[in-house]
Amino acid sequence: MRHIIHADLDAFYAAVEQLDAPELRGQPVLVGGSPRSRGVVATASYEARVFGVHSAMPMSTAVRHCPQGIVVRPRFDRYREMSRRVMDIFHDLTDLVEPLSLDEAYLDISAVVASGQLPLGVAIDLKRRVKEETGLALSVGAGTAKSVVKIASDLQKPDGLVVVAPGQEREFLAPLPVGKLWGIGPKTAERLRRDGITTIGDLAGQPGDWFARRFGKRAESVRARALGQDDDPVQTERSPKSISAETTFPNDISAPEELRGKLAGLAANVARHLERKELQGRTITVKLRLSDYTTLNRQTTLTYATAAESVILETAWRLLAAELSPGLAFRLLGVGMSTFGEAPERGQQLALPLAEG
Repeated sequence: MRHIIHADLDAFYAAVEQLDAPELRGQPVLVGGSPRSRGVVATASYEARVFGVHSAMPMSTAVRHCPQGIVVRPRFDRYREMSRRVMDIFHDLTDLVEPLSLDEAYLDISAVVASGQLPLGVAIDLKRRVKEETGLALSVGAGTAKSVVKIASDLQKPDGLVVVAPGQEREFLAPLPVGKLWGIGPKTAERLRRDGITTIGDLAGQPGDWFARRFGKRAESVRARALGQDDDPVQTERSPKSISAETTFPNDISAPEELRGKLAGLAANVARHLERKELQGRTITVKLRLSDYTTLNRQTTLTYATAAESVILETAWRLLAAELSPGLAFRLLGVGMSTFGEAPERGQQLALPLAEG
């Protein structure tokens, strides 16, 4: 039987800032960009969250909700350093660690449990070590399935610990809101609620043919997760699906030469990441956000794989230039590369996904 932990550092960026600056402890901390230059909240401390502040919220909005909030600019080098220390502790416990981001990971502790330790004891010891060796609080969910333990780790934050015993997965999930299930986004959750399905238990009780009609190819995996029968393994190597970089401008930009300069910096960033990961890709994407917040994604697939900065820039510029028109201004620009190591299906194609408002 598999035993898995989902470990999640609480309000990670804000917690690191409070750790390094004692005067911030117990204070509402907002880590992110300036409220005067379209900054967004990267992480809010729990003291700020009680005011309705959350990550990805415009910093100007966050400050209105929480005027006493202390805005701190991110220090990503420091966050990466602290993340490495925590991940080292995870690897001391098991070699089967699947990082999801700087602040969370899955751990397969099956071998540790087989040696005679109980999942609860393993989880308590892991939380203790992280706290003693880094000063950071860790929330942990433990159980037999990845989708179950991810939900469990979130239920008693901050500094939470929830263990789901083998055989109790369906009972644990049943009363929870359907939107907590992995793979059920806000729009799907709303459609399900209109059908009278408000809990994961409601969803799990539907017949197989209903799942097929509602979810199509995803039917089997969604039903299995609703029943607590997710058997996805902990993956120690994760191949990225895409590599991208983007920036939001302090002021809208419309001048072509200025846009090309910004694009060049982003292309160089993507090329450096590709080189570091020893990847080459064929699909180049440009993300554009207009002054009215309309977002456009434009992409093209090359006939060959590349990591060359010049190719990324020139291809991205062609996509961007096709969208330029008098009076059009941009507030955000992004460049991405995907389709790594795959053979082209045809010569060259241009895909224009629908714009979203």
